[in-house]
Order: sequence, then structure tokens, then C-alpha cells
Amino acid sequence: MTELKLLNNIHGFDARGVAKRFRHAAIFGALQSLHPGETMRFVNDHDPLPLLAQLQQAFGDSLEIRYVKREPNEIVIDFEVVK
Repeated sequence: MTELKLLNNIHGFDARGVAKRFRHAAIFGALQSLHPGETMRFVNDHDPLPLLAQLQQAFGDSLEIRYVKREPNEIVIDFEVVK
């Protein structure tokens, strides 16, 4: 039951389909729309280290960041709202 609940609370976000100039704004907007306990599964073609720093600064402890996959040209990160 816990696994099913977790799967229902994961929302996909494929950054590769968003124009580069809009990506950060779209990501911030998507994260701000999540409720505690929900996760955004982020997919990208590169490791977004500057973005991660911005997200940590903006969301602090209310956002957990976990890599699901970290390979060249295939990055998957779960962003979970915890507060």
C-alpha cells in the first residue's frame, strides 16, 4: 500500500521538452504547486548543478533532492516537498 501511495504522488517533469529560456521558471512553478508528500520526478540531459543550488536556497529544508539516475545524458532527480 505504501508503494502505491508513493507512485500516486510522483509527478513527472521532463525538462528536455521545455525551451531553455523557460526551464528554470517552469521548474520553480511546478515545485511551488506541489503539496507536502508529493514528488516531482525531473528528467534532463545534463546534471543541473546551478539549478540545484538555486532550489536549495529558495526551498531550504522543505525540499528533498535525490538522484534516481546520474549518467551522462540521462539525469533523473526526485524533488520531494517535505514541509
